Amino acid sequence: MHEKKLAAAIETARLAGEVILEFYALEVIAEEKYGIDNFSEPVTIADRTASKLIVERLSEEFPGDAVLSEEEKDDLETRLKSDSVWIIDPLDGTRGFINQDGDFGVQIGLAEKGEPVLGVVFLPFRKKLYYASRGGGAFLIEGESGPQRLSVSERTDFRQMTIAVSRNHLSPNMARIYDDFQFRDEIRRGSVGLKIGLIAEQAADLYIHLSPRTKFWDTCAPQIILEEAGGRLTDLFGLPLRYDLHDVQNHNGVLASNGASHDEIVRKLKPILGELGRQKS
Repeated sequence: MHEKKLAAAIETARLAGEVILEFYALEVIAEEKYGIDNFSEPVTIADRTASKLIVERLSEEFPGDAVLSEEEKDDLETRLKSDSVWIIDPLDGTRGFINQDGDFGVQIGLAEKGEPVLGVVFLPFRKKLYYASRGGGAFLIEGESGPQRLSVSERTDFRQMTIAVSRNHLSPNMARIYDDFQFRDEIRRGSVGLKIGLIAEQAADLYIHLSPRTKFWDTCAPQIILEEAGGRLTDLFGLPLRYDLHDVQNHNGVLASNGASHDEIVRKLKPILGELGRQKS
């Protein structure tokens, strides 16, 4: 059903990745951009150039679809009226790009009536391409190899599970969760899409993002990839994410898992979130 759009998203993500790598080889000059709550994030010419390329290509090929990109102004009226919306993070993991640690990617998702139906996450430095469409399965292409079907783990014993966390040191709140759950191990990587991809390929079993600062473009493409691999992605309270809302911020955080352990993670998180003062918004 989504073959043409998936092929276009894959081709466009690869082209954007090539552009990003050209900038990656140069001295990176970062600026700071500020959200509505004055929270600052880095942005580079690579973010903006990749965004322009992706938006122009998808808008030209699918003029009936709305487009939401992190680096472009949100045409709210058009987006909310459209049943089909491309949701784009042209450079997920900008800090990893700036730090030249390789942990950055292009994310192109498609939501229909508020639900993700197609997703591509391309990690150009690592030459890894994750992709999925609703009902079609999730796949990984590494380098020049053929597509490998993805399937999450079935682990439910937290003492045997690996959590994907930020490259930075664990925050006190995440350290508390890590200790309470008694996870076997952690894997430190940047980029939301990259960490969720690790769950899809069984390198990790879950990812908890406590901050309310992720947005639609951080989760749309990774969500459908994880779901088609058998996993789940919700907010911290186990509620579904919607992509047809006025506010693009995921205020209730993000929980991604192998699916088998999801409900138990939500149950065990609930009292901890209460102690941390987190309530459903």
